[in-house]
Amino acid sequence: MTVSLVLMLLVLGAIAGALIAVLIFWALQLRQRAARAARDAETTGLTWGIVDTFAMIDVPTVLVDAHMNVKAASDAALSLAMLGSGRVTAPELMAIVKEAFSSQQTVAREIELSRGPFAEAAIRVEVRAAKMSSNLVLLFMADRSEYQRLEEVRRDFIANISHELKTPIGAISLLAEALIEASDDPDMVRNFSLRLGGEAERLAGITREIIELSRLQADGAIIAFESVDLNSVVAQAVDQHRIFAASKGIDIVVGKSGQVTLLADETRLVLAVSNLVSNAVQYSPDGSRVGVGITHTDGHVEISVTDQGIGMTKEESERVFERFYRTDQARSRTTGGTGLGLSIVKHIVANHGGDIRLWTQPGAGSTFTIRLPEAAPSGEEKSVA
Repeated sequence: MTVSLVLMLLVLGAIAGALIAVLIFWALQLRQRAARAARDAETTGLTWGIVDTFAMIDVPTVLVDAHMNVKAASDAALSLAMLGSGRVTAPELMAIVKEAFSSQQTVAREIELSRGPFAEAAIRVEVRAAKMSSNLVLLFMADRSEYQRLEEVRRDFIANISHELKTPIGAISLLAEALIEASDDPDMVRNFSLRLGGEAERLAGITREIIELSRLQADGAIIAFESVDLNSVVAQAVDQHRIFAASKGIDIVVGKSGQVTLLADETRLVLAVSNLVSNAVQYSPDGSRVGVGITHTDGHVEISVTDQGIGMTKEESERVFERFYRTDQARSRTTGGTGLGLSIVKHIVANHGGDIRLWTQPGAGSTFTIRLPEAAPSGEEKSVA
């Protein structure tokens, strides 16, 4: 065998080896592409197919892979601030996702999640997780914070109303027994009868205010507006308290104003102003002054009631419009307050499209200001559903 033949065989062998290597590499590439295609069919393909659907979902919904990557998420989920950089980052959610991958059943949990990395506040979330495939889990979430808050309000309302009703009912029961025992003493009977009537009136007052507040909170509480003279509203409200104010030596001063017309429910607007004047008189020291004023600026009117009473702290002012909240429990028992008056005012004003503001300072008194939209120049009545 000549040298040239040997060289030729070596070259042919090298070429054949190179071709085999290329074929092997190509086969491996095809195999990897096929594997990726299979995975894409299971993950990416599915995800992109439902992105538009996720955009229309108005509840927090997230599609997550095994590496905690978010493949799709509704806007509501993003607004809960529980996803960071396209990943599930909350440890509580990660644990639920892992459990869903290892389970054949839907996982349901109620957990607390931080509102953000720097936030101290947390939200209560109900989570349901279902395994969609070997590499995908679907999360449905419901924010339970508002439900929890409403449940707390309901419990507080029941506790407060039970307490408020128990006091006059208990007093009526005791006075009724005392009347029976004192039946032979006309003076005692008269005294107990007067006290019994007072407790009955207190019970009736609580009941009326609860019913009124329930009506105001219902949809369509104010059915029809009519043209109302605001000066007349203030005059009616103030007149209801002049006798009581005089008994304490308190002077109610009403500022003069030109004619101001509103579209309003007159009866309820009188009630709102009356409640403010009542509070001002009750919480003012004897011999002081309560001021009531009307101002008219830029398409709206303001009714201000100012007292020279004890004022409120910041904490008290933040809660003063809550149902049954009272800053001075002892004085409220003496005056017969229920703690519903300012809550009623707030709802009446809101139903008229207005708002109420409070300025107060401990030892310097308080000013409550109702702001309402002025009536249209035509003065025509306006009905609302």
